[in-house]
Amino acid sequence: MNESGRAASRTAVLVCQGRPAADGSVAVGRFSDPVAVRLLRAEERTPVNEVRAGVPPQGWSARSRYESVRACAEVMVPRTVAIDEALRACVPRQLVILGAGLDTRAWRLSELSRTDVWEVDHPASQQDKRARLAEAAQRPQGPEESGRPAVGLPIAARSVRFTPVDFSDDDLGAALEGAGHDPSVPTAWVWEGVVPYLTHDEVRATLAALAARTAPGSVLVVNYQTPSARAAVGRLLTRVVGNASTSGEPWRSLWKPQRMAALLAEHGLRVVSDNDLQSLTHTLGGPARGRTSLRSGRVAVAEYPRCAD
Repeated sequence: MNESGRAASRTAVLVCQGRPAADGSVAVGRFSDPVAVRLLRAEERTPVNEVRAGVPPQGWSARSRYESVRACAEVMVPRTVAIDEALRACVPRQLVILGAGLDTRAWRLSELSRTDVWEVDHPASQQDKRARLAEAAQRPQGPEESGRPAVGLPIAARSVRFTPVDFSDDDLGAALEGAGHDPSVPTAWVWEGVVPYLTHDEVRATLAALAARTAPGSVLVVNYQTPSARAAVGRLLTRVVGNASTSGEPWRSLWKPQRMAALLAEHGLRVVSDNDLQSLTHTLGGPARGRTSLRSGRVAVAEYPRCAD
């Protein structure tokens, strides 16, 4: 918890658990995140190891954590692949990750070697991440390396700049200006796992601030949720049973694809692709049908056209 009294995001920890739970076993060759597990603390790795082994634990609490990580792993694979491949396609000079949480792209994507990265998130979450990075730099990579010197966590990007912002109160543009972001240079914006937790007005305000700093040739990759009665019931049940990872972080806005496209168009952004996670899972060799969260989650890629376009 930071000075404002707000705790770091627990959803960010769940997302960070979901990636290593699937690493190396799903969509091999297109999905990989060997870094995320190093940001997890010992107790947080336990359900990850259980999911990877396919051995559900005994007891309601442990089983609930297991199922949460297993479900998250299924969502993270198509979501991560869609965003990573959009970044590889544009190879940005500047990358801004909105609501970065425990994102690992600046540490694992070699394509960002000439990219300056701004990680934007609430101060409490950034404080937690920086502490985890420091811990990871001092920790051996695995139990088999006990007694060996710790291996650091090298940055794959050219630079990483932590930029604290509370999306409900702070001026995103001013924060980026102060952190050295250049609005005249094309930027790739990644907005993953944040939109549902903002109100409609906060989403619009964030887009307006983003558009004001978006040069022609920029790209926005946005992950959002569509309305779903089954998904709403599922999240309600999660809150009722008291799952610590998400019970205090409710969804506040859902968007249909047409509304999201219209909103982006208001700010000069043209949608070039918008796919639900279930369809993306199918292209990766997964089942054609899956859990509701895959059908209601989407990743859209939008471009700010160059003048010649």
